Amino acid sequence: MKSRLLFFSVLAVLVFVYISACNRAGVWLARDDRPGHADALVLLMGGIADRVLQVADLYSEGVAPRVIIVTESRGAYRALEERGITLISSTIQVRDALMRLGVPADSIVILPGDARSTMEEAEAIREYLESDMRIDTLVLVSSAYHMRRAGMIFNAALRRSGYEVTLFCSPSDYTNFRARGWWKHKEEIQAVISEYIKIGSFLFIERGRL
Repeated sequence: MKSRLLFFSVLAVLVFVYISACNRAGVWLARDDRPGHADALVLLMGGIADRVLQVADLYSEGVAPRVIIVTESRGAYRALEERGITLISSTIQVRDALMRLGVPADSIVILPGDARSTMEEAEAIREYLESDMRIDTLVLVSSAYHMRRAGMIFNAALRRSGYEVTLFCSPSDYTNFRARGWWKHKEEIQAVISEYIKIGSFLFIERGRL
């Protein structure tokens, strides 16, 4: 009887530790700084709907007076155009959606970049800040599971510029990601594992390229 009690007690502790660790792993990815005010919001490309909604909400709350977007890579769009087919790029879709949600056109800054990754977006933003020294506080907006890695990349890129920038992260409330309980759903397991692999790759391989 005592051995059974000991076994189930140890099992209960292990389950508790496992669940707590899993919860922390998901919550850590969704870095959330709850910004009060900034000079600009940076909408990172990738997912569209959840990020656009978050930026529109922050703008309407008066968190920042402008939105910065780096033009996403148009490789496949160009290939279609060569065959006589024109599609609206993701960047233009994002701009149009923001405008329909109440963000004025003159508050949206679209930077050239042909960016294929968050690192290339960070480099484009860094160059823009060097030309506009009035901006010293940014809010990054991305999908919740991507937020921690995005913050790491931008912090590293901005440090290299030697220009003092305060960086906040605001993960989208509209992302279909449960920071607590993610291990119960296949798609979220894949997202979390992928993010941790990418974070490791950035820290040990890619960071030096910035």
